[in-house]
Amino acid sequence: MPTGSEVVPDGYEFVVVANRLPVDRQVEADGTTSWRRSPGGLVTALEPVMQKADGAWVGWSGAPGEADAPFDADGMRLVPVPLSAEEVADYYEGFSNATLWPLYHDVIVAPEFHRDWWDAYVRVNRRFAEAAAEQASHGATVWVQDYQLQLVPAVLRGLRPDLRIGFFNHIPFPPFEIFAQLPWRRQVIEGLLGADLLGFQRVQDANNFLRAVRRTAGLSTRGQSVRVQDAAGERRVRAHAFPISIDSAGLDAMARREDVVRRAAEIRAELGSPRRIALGVDRLDYTKGIRHRLKAWGELLEDGKVTPEDSVLVQVATPSRERVEHYRVLRDEIELTVGRINGDHSRLGTPAVHYLHHSYPREEMAALFLAADVMLVTSLRDGMNLVAKEYVASRHDERGVLVLSEFTGAADDLPQALKVNPHDIDGLKETILRALSMPDAEQARRMRALRRRVLDRDVARWADSFLSALQGPQP
Repeated sequence: MPTGSEVVPDGYEFVVVANRLPVDRQVEADGTTSWRRSPGGLVTALEPVMQKADGAWVGWSGAPGEADAPFDADGMRLVPVPLSAEEVADYYEGFSNATLWPLYHDVIVAPEFHRDWWDAYVRVNRRFAEAAAEQASHGATVWVQDYQLQLVPAVLRGLRPDLRIGFFNHIPFPPFEIFAQLPWRRQVIEGLLGADLLGFQRVQDANNFLRAVRRTAGLSTRGQSVRVQDAAGERRVRAHAFPISIDSAGLDAMARREDVVRRAAEIRAELGSPRRIALGVDRLDYTKGIRHRLKAWGELLEDGKVTPEDSVLVQVATPSRERVEHYRVLRDEIELTVGRINGDHSRLGTPAVHYLHHSYPREEMAALFLAADVMLVTSLRDGMNLVAKEYVASRHDERGVLVLSEFTGAADDLPQALKVNPHDIDGLKETILRALSMPDAEQARRMRALRRRVLDRDVARWADSFLSALQGPQP
């Protein structure tokens, strides 16, 4: 492994370090292994940058066991990092998703603090940092992604002080009063301070981080930066908001395709057009406010404000972290609630709620977005929530209404959406009714403004703005 100031002569000028590779490992029927590109927005944003800059991507393949050898795909060098089954349980399912995830999402459920989980997190973060150090050429730019890898910047800085290091936090960064619960808060802050530039979804997140720096590390901040002293000397670390987005032009083009438009019409017919369609699309996660949404819909049915004959809620809940107990409990609760609502209110052939617990291809999702009269995004806390932007990008017909939780990063980006506090069930009910009855002219006015914003501020612009700030002259 490279240490100190050792130079890697044949390395890559741009290295991305993420928990997952941009491809999924597939085992074919004959036992051979193949790789299929992941559909995520991060891949879409960074692939052209990596191809142009001769880049490498360091990440886990998604399966426990020995890692495959590095290989090339789609103009990128892909470097798998191995995780044992025990490390998947402790580092990923444990510390990342049962400690950090709930802690960073306002303690909607109680985080668990286990020392063996922390030990695994430290060990795996060092492994990722060492893999990145091996791949980077002298003076390269390394961009570390998200909460699973918060220790990587400092470890990498120790191994390779010649590098320019960025970190982007895709989820919220909590207020200090919540962050302070973490027994290893100082180590996490020191890990993040190994970066030259830290990116967050919202200004509030960046400010929460800087406050944690002052309270935890005892360092003074000035504006959006902090001076740190390490083995390489004094550095200035900056923390700014860089709101992430989507491949909006690509989704807009997909939603205009004849087959997608036809499928949207089929969906409306299958659901009993002219019924009004309210749509929720979420990972099955307790942060998404699915239970609040179902409670509001159930009460609207009880109040007679909506009926199964005139309106239907379609809830797509993509499976997520099903080995984690909180997620298994959540699935049971949601399915029981859906069953109760349908049992109380559905008519033969006209269910009050359609609940779909599986993933769909992007074309089907674009058709669903195009078919829905109202999009319900009721997250209790979200770093951004890209589904809201995907709905807007799909609505080339300039129709549809976005109901958006004020606790999402998207609420800052999409001012023409109808904002809600999902904890206020009465307010949520009133907003849903307003959305379902909004005149076409007001829908068009709001959607045109939303689309201008989403189409202009796409994921490529997000990546370019972050990397320009990281690679530019240091103030």
